[in-house]
Amino acid sequence: MGILRQAQDLTRTILHIDFDSFFASVEQQHDPSLRDKPMGVTATNGRTCIIASSREAKKLGIGTASRTYEAIKICPELKLVPADFVKYYEVSKKFLNICKDYSLTVELFSIDEVFMDITSTIHLFGGTYSLVSKIKQRIKDEIGEFITASVGISYNKLLAKMASGLAKPACRQAGPNARPLTPEPARQARQVVADGRSDGERGVFEIKFEELDKVYSSVDLMAVCGIGERIKDRLSKIGVFSLLDIRNKSDNALVSEFGKEEAKFLRNVSFGFDDSDVIPYTQAPDVRSVGRNYCLPKNEYDKRIVLQNVYELWEEICIKLRRLNKKAKTLGFSLRGNVNIHNRKTYNFYFDDAQEIFNLFKSLISDDEKNLNLKDTYIRQISVWVGSLEENDNLTMSLFETDIRKDKLTSTVDKINNRFGDHTIRNGFLLYSEKLTTKPNGYMADKYERIKLSQESVAHLAEKV
Repeated sequence: MGILRQAQDLTRTILHIDFDSFFASVEQQHDPSLRDKPMGVTATNGRTCIIASSREAKKLGIGTASRTYEAIKICPELKLVPADFVKYYEVSKKFLNICKDYSLTVELFSIDEVFMDITSTIHLFGGTYSLVSKIKQRIKDEIGEFITASVGISYNKLLAKMASGLAKPACRQAGPNARPLTPEPARQARQVVADGRSDGERGVFEIKFEELDKVYSSVDLMAVCGIGERIKDRLSKIGVFSLLDIRNKSDNALVSEFGKEEAKFLRNVSFGFDDSDVIPYTQAPDVRSVGRNYCLPKNEYDKRIVLQNVYELWEEICIKLRRLNKKAKTLGFSLRGNVNIHNRKTYNFYFDDAQEIFNLFKSLISDDEKNLNLKDTYIRQISVWVGSLEENDNLTMSLFETDIRKDKLTSTVDKINNRFGDHTIRNGFLLYSEKLTTKPNGYMADKYERIKLSQESVAHLAEKV
């Protein structure tokens, strides 16, 4: 097979640990009155969508991405709690501190899941299942008894993540982070492992090389991270309805439908191949761009409010640039609603000041200003980003007095905001506008947050030494 990678290391032991109903469980741990009751976590900015539901709600058919009004029809007693990502992030950091006691190779995949390469440390803790048991007990003791995790074990990351999905409670619903595994296939897949190495009841499942085909025969295509509804539909059009079916498709058929890279991915998946490394979260990522997306609470027709939000997002990006000691010379943006306005440009100078970037943004949007200012035009989604980053130390410092004074003022404002919280001091254009909250998201996609976490972890390890 021309597009199949040949090398596969079967000697590794990789864990994928994924919290169960994480946001909801954290809220139930925090507030005992929510325990054993159907509840949902909603976005904090007024949107009417449930971003996480409790185990009890899932049993009623209320899953992630359910509309609140639909969920309340199903369960009038449903409790709704606004998301608190700062709280979830703190729990995630406690979890990372537990994991790194059992392996230094721990990768933060999202705010509620990690990969661990325990190949070189298994023998120190009495074997794989003993190590997993110790981690689970510490989660219970140090984070909370109401917060549980499912653990997948295999020889690579692809299969370890699939295995953790098989270890999930049978009530788990399909959602963006839950590759669909209906209760019956999940039960069947547990049964195919006959040597006692799986423990679905306690949230642990292992996929071994010799059992791969048995597991693949029982799981949905979307059990694989990277195969969603659209890919599944396209696979069905070429006669592929299971992971094993992919093996029977020619390279040409897969490349014709998906292109070479996606075809290679699908072919490797069909044989359980994955040679990707577990990247330690203590290893700071290379930052090549800084961006921010924001969904407005409602369709916003007031263009001043839209621009105030745009300005504050640029301000947030510039704060992160300065904390990273970097400047950018490329900026891009997208405003989406019943219009789609987007643009990008690379300049011959660098910037890290919100007012300067906002002025550049306004010049780029000038051609679309007429459409934006139409009475019936609304905006719902704002995306802004900067790229072509360079370390401040590598750039020539300005000798103009006005630039020096501006840099000193910016530095003073940053110190105040660092002490009292982002956006404590704001530009006058933002007068009377609501503050945006700077916080980590569920996917930990913000490279600055990952770098900060890396720095904190390295400092913590140094203290121990």
